Amino acid sequence: MSISSFRPRGRRDMMKLGLAGLAAPALLALPGGAEAAPAASLVSAAKKGGKLNVIALPRDWANYGEMLDTFAKLYGIKIDSANPDGSSAQELQALRTLKGQARCPDAVDVGPAFALIGKKDGLFQPYKVSTWNSIPADMKDAGGAWVGDYFGLVSFAANRSVVKNMPASWADLKKPEYKGMIALNGNPVGAAAAFAAVFAAALANGGSYDNIEPGVHFFGELAKLGNLNPAKATPAGLVGGQTPITIDWDYLSLGYRQTAKGKADVTVGIPQGSPSYGSFYCQGITKWAPNTAAAKLWMEFMYSDQGQLIFLKGFAHPARYADLVKRGVVPAALAAELPPAAAYEGVKFASQDQLSKGQKVVADLWPKLVKI
Repeated sequence: MSISSFRPRGRRDMMKLGLAGLAAPALLALPGGAEAAPAASLVSAAKKGGKLNVIALPRDWANYGEMLDTFAKLYGIKIDSANPDGSSAQELQALRTLKGQARCPDAVDVGPAFALIGKKDGLFQPYKVSTWNSIPADMKDAGGAWVGDYFGLVSFAANRSVVKNMPASWADLKKPEYKGMIALNGNPVGAAAAFAAVFAAALANGGSYDNIEPGVHFFGELAKLGNLNPAKATPAGLVGGQTPITIDWDYLSLGYRQTAKGKADVTVGIPQGSPSYGSFYCQGITKWAPNTAAAKLWMEFMYSDQGQLIFLKGFAHPARYADLVKRGVVPAALAAELPPAAAYEGVKFASQDQLSKGQKVVADLWPKLVKI
């Protein structure tokens, strides 16, 4: 299975398929919209258990707060949301260490490199949601071990009360004026968002999807210059000015900008002068999930029209975006909130081999060259 060949069409092109002149309907009361509701037997079994364990789902990440609240209210299922700021690596480790325990996560949301590890290590159980056929082939494992749920691009966000000049390119980040200002969303050895930032920096500095090493050297240089802040990028750090420049997914940066209104002037941009780097996150159900029915219902909800639109409200492109637009179910008001399409056109995703190779390089070189 290759992850590289999926090409999200530009937003403006997608809008032409069915958004012109649409009113802005409210989100549907039942998951799936015009789709068939989840099987009554699945709903009954999930409610009987009455609980769902999730992990590493920050409420301000891709609108997961609304996703969790809506699911819990709709089905009356209590959600135990563990370690909301955890990394993809920590999610997989939790599956291993909590096997057989009632608090083991039922499902995970991890970067594709970690989804591949999870499949290889036998951590997931196959499951195909009812909307499976409308999910692009290169955003899912053919056997159902994992499936992409949303995607985005690496972006810059800056608090303009502290950052007088918005960095437009990766080269700009080396300027002395940004000393101590720049933060990543975690450590790239274990955090998919930070790993993506390293890949994006590689593409801007002579690297390629087959050579991530220039990206590590780039951050090593930022660290030597004193521009790279060891703190993890967070909305509070961005708005409060402790980490006034963050490198993160576009949907997170745009969400930070939205929540910062009235508190700070935040500017968001996709790095210019180099290829945009995009990637997606993946859902997988734990092989030994203590609440399997609830996990399957959770998946059905996320991949229904309602769940996919909740992701879009959080500025994350849902996996079924093309299908939603084609059928005219994306509210026009929501479509108007999305960023310009140019940076998203022709975005290429790394293949599974490229991700695996890049992960090994980062794990080896990051501690030696960056030391943060």
